[in-house]
Amino acid sequence: MLTNTEMNPPTDPSLSRRGFFMKLGILFNGFAAIVVALPVARFLLASITRGRGDGYLSWVPLGNASNFPEGETRMATFRNPLVMPTDGKTVDTACWVRRIATDKFQVFAINCAHLGCPVRWFPQSGLFMCPCHGGAYYRDGSRASGPPERGLFEYSYKIENGVLTIDAGQLPTPGDPVADLSSEQPPCA
Repeated sequence: MLTNTEMNPPTDPSLSRRGFFMKLGILFNGFAAIVVALPVARFLLASITRGRGDGYLSWVPLGNASNFPEGETRMATFRNPLVMPTDGKTVDTACWVRRIATDKFQVFAINCAHLGCPVRWFPQSGLFMCPCHGGAYYRDGSRASGPPERGLFEYSYKIENGVLTIDAGQLPTPGDPVADLSSEQPPCA
């Protein structure tokens, strides 16, 4: 006599080929997601983990004030206080130091106010010249001619124990509170 019994599929504890490749694909995709997510997470947390929050408040020494003769403009270099391990030689930044009087200096960023090309000092003509677009600046940093709309950016400075130091934590730019746009001279000549 035949009875109506339910047919249960056989339960086989072995893994099918399709199931094996499915689990292998999930494992591979999980590994790939971790490989992609780690650098992104490190980038997002870098400012917290490196502890460089006060780097923008750094005063950097340029050397003894006696190294800069009165009435002359000289180039000086300093190490940028905001250093990353991959920066290499680019952390060595240049600036132009002009000594006006005994304790009065002007320290200019080397970058042109137009597009940031490095300017050069020509003592024969008493001008800073930009090679990129022909911008020119007088010895006091004010605009002489060319496309720049304003004079050279100046760093704040102080002299302590005969050493000239500048506030180099931030590059002075027009939108930055460090940029002195309210000097005696107008930004455009």
